[in-house]
Amino acid sequence: MPAAYNPNAPKRAANLSVNGDLLNKAKELDINLSATLEQALAEILKKKQREQWLAENRKAIDAYNEHVEAHGVFSDDLRSF
Repeated sequence: MPAAYNPNAPKRAANLSVNGDLLNKAKELDINLSATLEQALAEILKKKQREQWLAENRKAIDAYNEHVEAHGVFSDDLRSF
């Protein structure tokens, strides 16, 4: 499966608004804001792309599951368990 994004792409500046108290506490604990945001965005991106893929392929998945339910899988006769 291809990567959700290019981790080697150049960095770009972004302007954000963040809760002031949250920002202060993160700075006090030396939390790297850029790295934390990138990690969170990557996780959300992967989740959303998975949801999108499942929605786009729902008909095929359902059809395959119905076929397996009705006919089994090709290796049923080959298994010894």
